[in-house]
Amino acid sequence: MDFKNRFYLLYETYITRPGSEELRQWLEASTFDTDPSSTKFHGNYAGGLIEHSVNVYSRLCNLREVFGLSDVSDETIAIVSLLHDLCKIGKYKVELRNVKTEAGWVQKPFYKFVDTLPFGYHGPASVFLIQRHMKLTDEEVAAIACHMGAHDRPTTDYSLQDVYQKYPLAYALHVADCLASFYDEKTV
Repeated sequence: MDFKNRFYLLYETYITRPGSEELRQWLEASTFDTDPSSTKFHGNYAGGLIEHSVNVYSRLCNLREVFGLSDVSDETIAIVSLLHDLCKIGKYKVELRNVKTEAGWVQKPFYKFVDTLPFGYHGPASVFLIQRHMKLTDEEVAAIACHMGAHDRPTTDYSLQDVYQKYPLAYALHVADCLASFYDEKTV
């Protein structure tokens, strides 16, 4: 099964709260299925974002017992993992750059990041987009908002420790995101 079909099967199976149908319709009408996950790191190819979302879901399911998350619902696991990077939708534009090859200079396509929703950190931007359609719990908000860990925060920001202690799901999502990014996905 391809990543797009797996994503929507997981979504429809586990995410059923009020507003979930409207959010799914918004996703299907967007470029979510074809967007990359990054410009030059993991999943930097068409479809990389939806692949990454499914990979994070799989990793988080595998970490559930390790982090003692047996009381966290299947719906919450699906929401935080499948939807954590929605803020990346439509933010990567294909441009051309000159690259020197053995045959000489050629133009090659690359992804350029264009922030169409300046919102600060990208986790909170994803929370904002989700909550346009569907309400999240405090635990889900914390997990999605902090899934980048210290990667997108100033070195003087020590608030993550408090978040991760209060919501183990938030740290588990961060670890799942890292595992998917660095071990499951290629860079082209």
